[in-house]
Amino acid sequence: MSYEVFARKYRPQTFDDLVGQSHVSQTLKNAVAQNRLAHAYLFVGPRGIGKTSTARILAKALNCVNGPTVTPCGVCDNCREITAGNSLDVIEIDGASNNSVEDVRELRDNVRYAPAKGRYKIYLIDEVHMLSSAAFNALLKTLEEPPPHVKFIFATTEPQKVLPTILSRCQRFDLHRIPTNLIAQHLQFIAGKEKFTLEPAAAHAIARGAEGGLRDAESMLDQLVAFCGDPISEADVLKVFGFTGQQTVAHFTDKILRSATAEAVQLLHEQCEAGKDMMRLMADLISYLRDLLVFKVKPDALSEDVDLDSQKSLAAQAELIETDRLLELIDQFAEAEGRMKWAPNKKLHFEVALIKAIQSLSQVTLNEVIENLNALRDGKDVTTKKAVAGSAPMTDGGSKKSESARVAEEPSQSTASKSDVIVDPNKTWEQVCAKIPARGFLRTLVDSLTVLGAEGRNFLLGYPADEKSAIETLATTSNRRQLETLLKEVSGRDWTAKLSAKEGLPGKSSREQPPRKAEEFKDDPLIQEALEIFKGEIKS
Repeated sequence: MSYEVFARKYRPQTFDDLVGQSHVSQTLKNAVAQNRLAHAYLFVGPRGIGKTSTARILAKALNCVNGPTVTPCGVCDNCREITAGNSLDVIEIDGASNNSVEDVRELRDNVRYAPAKGRYKIYLIDEVHMLSSAAFNALLKTLEEPPPHVKFIFATTEPQKVLPTILSRCQRFDLHRIPTNLIAQHLQFIAGKEKFTLEPAAAHAIARGAEGGLRDAESMLDQLVAFCGDPISEADVLKVFGFTGQQTVAHFTDKILRSATAEAVQLLHEQCEAGKDMMRLMADLISYLRDLLVFKVKPDALSEDVDLDSQKSLAAQAELIETDRLLELIDQFAEAEGRMKWAPNKKLHFEVALIKAIQSLSQVTLNEVIENLNALRDGKDVTTKKAVAGSAPMTDGGSKKSESARVAEEPSQSTASKSDVIVDPNKTWEQVCAKIPARGFLRTLVDSLTVLGAEGRNFLLGYPADEKSAIETLATTSNRRQLETLLKEVSGRDWTAKLSAKEGLPGKSSREQPPRKAEEFKDDPLIQEALEIFKGEIKS
């Protein structure tokens, strides 16, 4: 007996066998059970999700010797002939190669003949959108008023190309892309039947690569069995199809969100040297960012597409970036993907897009500048949107905690971590303070801060709890960035300044400062830049 591929061997034979299309199977089962059968059906959806299989199951349900029934027996002559595709009463037509008006006229002439063995004569036209306009028009009258023994079932991947006059004469069923978890479960079912081991991570990698198409996933599994036999690991999947592991993509995204430019570029180079397709990696990155966006807006929306480990990674990364910044990232990488499609050096465009995207995370938007200037003018607390780790909002702004409040709840670290043994935080801070002008908002800020230590890449600074409002007003994104720049100049490494309120710390509250004169404001670099941008002057 010749070998039968998985896609044919495990093709659904009953409504209950359909994977991920319960909305369609339940409706058709009810229609058959209640004898509310339409004369024309249209199944719509992308490739490999079960359109033709659903049509054959419906045909068996109608022509089974026990039918019409929602559970065709599968063993009678009618059922076996329909399954094999050689039934005289179920005529399968390829719309791509039988699309002329003459083909439709022949079909129209044969419609009037009674079925040979079954209850109905069923015409199943696949890729019906390929029919010409003349062929569609020749079919109209017959489709609207066919003989009682005739049923039409159409399938298409492009319903927008089907004439509206045809669509209005059919009951339309939209089949969905199959969730990743359901595809992975079905692949494990096949592995159990075929008696080979398929690692869960490998099943999810295949399911993600299939992008919602079960037939593609089954074909990939077939190829893997031929390539590596038993067992099949995630590494085998990545090697054969050039995919990038989900953990690698998550790690890559983490580097981007934390603005670790050098590490992100290094990871990109490693993937390129490993032979990964840059277009595929870009698509995987955009897909992951999309998952992160959806998770941030509605966490339970990905329960069927993302495994638990990935959901934990998404939950952690969702705290590192705001929604608007995430949308900007997706737009930037999507534009880069469009350029990469036609570029001979795809790695170059990927590198440029990667570095540009990371830089954009630390940039202050015009809206933020205007909001902060208005807040300073009105004497209110300045709020900044969280763009990357270490640049969290300094005030509540809603349900989110401020960075200072969050850090205040964490146990203080007065000693440096193992990686910071050679760093003297107090000495570093003294050198930073020496570089700051004697007047200005930044000087007022640093005079109120006390060094708490260093933790990884975080430079920990504290201020008196009763000065929280004043410090948060001074701790703008611009001032924090200047501090971090000076810390890097002094120590030679990147730092993230983390501020937290502490009881009992000495300070110099901005509220205790004497009123400042206009001449003092003119010396502040931020004020000078604002005056230049807005062509303004200080009156009082």
